[in-house]
Amino acid sequence: MDLDLDDALEMFIVECRELLEDMETALLAVEGAADKSEMVNAIFRAAHTIKGSSGLFSLDHVVAFTHVVESVLDKVRGGKLELADKLELADKLVVLLLACCDHIGALVEGVAGGEHAGTPELLAQGEPLIAQLRTYLEVPKAQAAPTSDARNVPTADTEQVQRIKGNIVGANHWHISVRFGPDVLRNGMDPLSFIRYLGTMGQISAIETIADALPDAEHMDPELCYLGFEMAFQTEVDKAAIEKVFEFVRDDCRLVILPPHSLITEYISLINLQQGEAARLGDMLVRCGTLSPQELDMALDTQSDTPAKPIGTILVEQGSVQPEVVEAALSKQKQVKETGAAESKSIRVDADKLDQLINLVGELIIAGASVNLIAHRSKVIELTESTSKLATLVEEVRDSALQLRMVRIGATFSRFQRVVHDVSRDLGKDICLEIDGEDTELDKTVVEKIGDPLMHLVRNSMDHGIESAEVRAARGKPVQGTLKLNAFHDSGAIVITVQDDGGGLKREKILAKAIERGLVEAGHHMSDTEVYALIFEPGFSTAEKVTNLSGRGVGLDVVKRNITALRGTVGLTSEEGVGTTVTVRLPLTLAIIDGFLVGVDKSVYAIPLDMIEECVAYSAEPGHDYTNLRGEVLPFIRIRELFSVPGKPAKGENIVVLKHAGQKAGLVVDTLLGEFQTVIKPLGQMFAQSKCISGSTILGSGDVALILDVPQLVRQAMVKTGQPQ
Repeated sequence: MDLDLDDALEMFIVECRELLEDMETALLAVEGAADKSEMVNAIFRAAHTIKGSSGLFSLDHVVAFTHVVESVLDKVRGGKLELADKLELADKLVVLLLACCDHIGALVEGVAGGEHAGTPELLAQGEPLIAQLRTYLEVPKAQAAPTSDARNVPTADTEQVQRIKGNIVGANHWHISVRFGPDVLRNGMDPLSFIRYLGTMGQISAIETIADALPDAEHMDPELCYLGFEMAFQTEVDKAAIEKVFEFVRDDCRLVILPPHSLITEYISLINLQQGEAARLGDMLVRCGTLSPQELDMALDTQSDTPAKPIGTILVEQGSVQPEVVEAALSKQKQVKETGAAESKSIRVDADKLDQLINLVGELIIAGASVNLIAHRSKVIELTESTSKLATLVEEVRDSALQLRMVRIGATFSRFQRVVHDVSRDLGKDICLEIDGEDTELDKTVVEKIGDPLMHLVRNSMDHGIESAEVRAARGKPVQGTLKLNAFHDSGAIVITVQDDGGGLKREKILAKAIERGLVEAGHHMSDTEVYALIFEPGFSTAEKVTNLSGRGVGLDVVKRNITALRGTVGLTSEEGVGTTVTVRLPLTLAIIDGFLVGVDKSVYAIPLDMIEECVAYSAEPGHDYTNLRGEVLPFIRIRELFSVPGKPAKGENIVVLKHAGQKAGLVVDTLLGEFQTVIKPLGQMFAQSKCISGSTILGSGDVALILDVPQLVRQAMVKTGQPQ
């Protein structure tokens, strides 16, 4: 079995990125968390796991930096430092740890770029952070006290009493005995990496290599591991920290860790547990400096009279654990053996493979439509029934394939916690971020491309929207400004809102600036929506001064352009003195949709099915572009006129009632052709500027049908009839 270390390293980098995201999220949320201890533990675990994984790949520069971060977090976890209150010191520590999180991310990205030892520039960037971290680790001498793990290391008084009783032996260091399982190498683990990692936590003063399980040359398998070690280890960390060094092979090795001056029964248990001659194993303990020759003789003499006891019984006798704990552990162990270890319910899949799957499903849908058409023309009942069943299965495959690409938008939203945290401090404002709808799902391609536009909107709201604390107090508003991000599904689309409770937009100021730039004519009547939409024009800005964030008229036009490229729309509502809300509507997927086919003369068009309210027979007064729909005025557009389709209208025309963003409009067509699984094919560059068309699809006959842009059609119908948008 070949081990691909490059794949393992790539997995390490991916996991580090995820852990750093979790760490950053927890740091930002710890202040408002109900259970602060759990958040602190989550932060500590993320740092510890990154350090441990880095040690396995001999990334010493990552281990060294993360170890200092972990030490500070350990003090926080122990209650010696505050991280979750409003005090300035605690706030500074959060800011420092966020900067450390960024630096660890930079180190990991350096590893991803091939810098496995780190660059001098990166290492230099970490030195000021380490210096700041060490200020939290320094303890005044008057307060300093010997630290020990009460569960593992006896205190001075206890040690003296037990030595009098003749129970305690051994030197003043930890003894670590480890036997690696045969499959350690096959699982991609290097036994020596664990030894190297131990060296970062203390000093290995002596080590003995064990190869008792090594067979003769004929039966030896080079892919199996036969190694073990007996080590004397000097360190200030506790037993739990040493155990975590081996957590990646904990289920595939036999590990015994004995604290300094352990009970004689523990050394007896160690000698009994390991394979090989007892005297020889004892000699290794002597060579490691763990036992003196006299103590070894005492242990071996006692061994013959000491029946083998389960480790749980020994721990209870020593008073290390309560009997109830041992019983619970044995019960849990039995349960695991009976049910088997829980299997992972998720796997990582390369995004390119998902894209390829979606493309193949799209081609399958097109081929299925062609087969279905042939079956209907043949009028063979059995063939028609088979193709109908096939079409149903293809539709289920399509839905399952699309679901694989659906991801929650919460990860994108969570990134803005850090943005708000940092930018609000740069601006000298007190701003909190509220997130809702983070479980809303949409296509991963849309998620990847929406991050940048949302970043512009969030920063713009913080800079121009929310006022300073002084201004807010003078206006009788809460000193702390609020920025809200929300996401929800609506009519086959996802709606994302960015809302602030700031000063709102000044309508007259925007209109005056637009007239000055020649965007609109003076005296021309415009609705509020039309005026507010002007801020999305290229280079448009009413900012009185340029800041590091905005004011140059660059950003909102990019937002609109990027969202339009995703077949989405962006709108804005505002009330001066109250706040502003930007609404972004995006399609759930950019690949395959349920469509509804309509015909005008010989041309066929596809409409997204979830944007259709109903279909009704055509009726309208001659010369009017609207109809009466159960007492409601419904503006409509004639496809024949819109696309200059030749010929006269059919006698039985129909109106397809469209809905978008709470508005309705009609589409006059000749015929209704029914539902159709629509594979979206992008238009060429030549047709990129075509209005009211968002893409194309291939029919079962091989003909191309245009996909209509419903948002654009609804807006055009509203403008045509003079209704407010």
